[in-house]
Parts: sequence; structure tokens; C-alpha cells
Amino acid sequence: MNKDRYVAYVGTYTHGSSVGIHIYDMDVEEGKLTERKVVPISNPSDLTVSANGKFLYSIADEGVAAFRILEDGDLEPINEKWIGGMRGCYVSVDSENRYLFVGGYHDGRVSMMRLNEDGSIEGIADGIFHTGMGRSIAEHNYRPHVNCVELTPWQKFLCAVDGGLDHVKIYEIDYERGKLKLADIIRSPLDSSPRMIRFGKKGEHAYVLCEESNEINVYRYECAPEGPVFEEIQNVPTVNKEDGRTGCAASGMEISPDGKYLFCSNAGANSVMIYEIDETSGELTEVCESKISGDYPKTLAIFPDGRHFVSLNHDTNEITTFRIDYDKKYFLMMAKPISIDEPNCIHIHKLV
Repeated sequence: MNKDRYVAYVGTYTHGSSVGIHIYDMDVEEGKLTERKVVPISNPSDLTVSANGKFLYSIADEGVAAFRILEDGDLEPINEKWIGGMRGCYVSVDSENRYLFVGGYHDGRVSMMRLNEDGSIEGIADGIFHTGMGRSIAEHNYRPHVNCVELTPWQKFLCAVDGGLDHVKIYEIDYERGKLKLADIIRSPLDSSPRMIRFGKKGEHAYVLCEESNEINVYRYECAPEGPVFEEIQNVPTVNKEDGRTGCAASGMEISPDGKYLFCSNAGANSVMIYEIDETSGELTEVCESKISGDYPKTLAIFPDGRHFVSLNHDTNEITTFRIDYDKKYFLMMAKPISIDEPNCIHIHKLV
């Protein structure tokens, strides 16, 4: 019986020794990554793969770049396009590969890029600059900073998470005309700095990670006829009392493939917290927390088996791998860290 094959694509800053996207072969059962090659591209700070598994899209200094995914997981460049603003920080694609959505941290822009059938990027379809000011005008976060652009379940709306304005703007997507229209706003607590949003496996609950307040806001979500409905039902801390919240910043969040667990990484505390997701209510219950043996776990990824995860430790230039025991409520580091210069993002891809 043939085992499913997976690769991991890791994007890095290219100021130092790294030159682009690192491709790793994965041993899912053993929780191991083995580097195969590096594909040159300037500062791929985020990347994603199309639903059909044929194309990879990445942030680049020049805008966004498209790659064809070959049979063995290698990447073949297709083209690059400017996004109409400063360099982006987050990228997502709809399930039919019609449009690419880009979030701009530096200029607060949401870009909608039209895609072609061959996977290439045609160009800008629409773009919206967020405007306004947050409360803490003495801090860098008072200006619009779009940290994340994520599609809702059933992909009728786009969530643009703005950490500077302390809210999430919900845009209705007109796929025929290639346009975005503001439909709603989720207002987070002042100075909470929302960083990203994820949806539960059933599509009935949303989780907003707040960087500065070190918390996760849980919402009941409904795609109602009159528009999107987000009802807040829970608020949980991302760090324990011993670490405190001063000097900590929630940095990454992902949901396990089976939808049963949510993982959150914390800079400053340099820890990962695991929560169990209630199947009915969507509420979170803490399972365990531990240190990750590195500095600034900027993001993380959960292996397809749900029994292993990796932490990308940006400031110590490494990837650390862990095995989880949910019953005994702990996780352990598997092997020595993998050296990599300034890792920023990771996407695990099943080869087809």
C-alpha cells in the first residue's frame, strides 16, 4: 500500500544567507523534515497552494509570484505581478483558483488579483486601502496594518484582519466583476491588535488571534441571507499566569486537520498552547502549554497525522519539531533543531 507523500514549503526573509522558499520532504509518521532544495525568490514572507494542488503563490518584493508545482513537489516559476501597493505579508486563494487575495501590513491595502487558467497571475482586479487611526497613536500600531486576508467558509466573504485599527473588515466578493464591497466589521477590543483569523472545520465558528492582548476571541459564525453574522461567545488567554502578558505577543495559530484542536504560538513567552475545540459549541479548553526551545515562534504547522507539529523560530533561525500526546497532555521535541535563516511561513502540501 502506497503512503501519501507530503512536502513542506517554508518561506524566509532573504536578507541573510537564505535565498527563497525551502522545500522539505516529510516523513509524517516519524515527524521529520528533510531539506531537498531552495527555490530563489526575494523575501517570500507568506505563501499558499491552490485547492487543486497545481500552483503555489508567494509574496515577493516585486508583488506576488506564481509557481507550477511539479510531480515531485518541486517549483517551476510562472510569473510575477505588482499588487498596486507596498510589499504584502499574507496571501490566500479561492477554491476555484479565480482570484488571489493579498494583505498589506505596511500600507493597509487589500488587493484582489485575477488568475488565469494556467495558474499565472493576470493582474489587479480590485484594491482597497484601509484608512483611519487606532487609539495608541504613540505606538507603531495606530496605522492600518492588514495582517491577514482569509476567506470565510463557502467563500462568499473575505476577512481582512487589521491589527492597527483593532478590527476585522468583512468584504463581500463579487467573483463576476472582480470587486470587493464592505459587508461588516468585527470590532476587537482597543489595543488588542488582531493578527489572524481561522474557521473551525464545520465552518460554524471563527477564531481571532489578538497579538497585543495575548488572547483568542471565539465567535459563532453564520452566513445568513442578510449577510455575515459573527457572535462572540468566548475569550481565552494564549499564555499562562506564570508567563504573564507583559512582553508577550501571540504570533501564530492553526487548527488540526481533524478539527479537534487549536494551536497557538507566543513570542516573548516562546511557547505553544494547545486547546481542545468543543465539537458543538466551538469553545476552547486548554490541553497543555510548553516552551519551544527557541526565540520568536513566528508561526507553526501541524502534520497531517495531527500527532506532530513544527515551530518556525524566527529569531534563532531554526525549525523545531514536536510529538504530541493528547491523552497525557504534553508534547516533546523530537530531534535537534533544523537550521534555516529567518523562517516566516510554512505550508504543508500533499503531492498528487
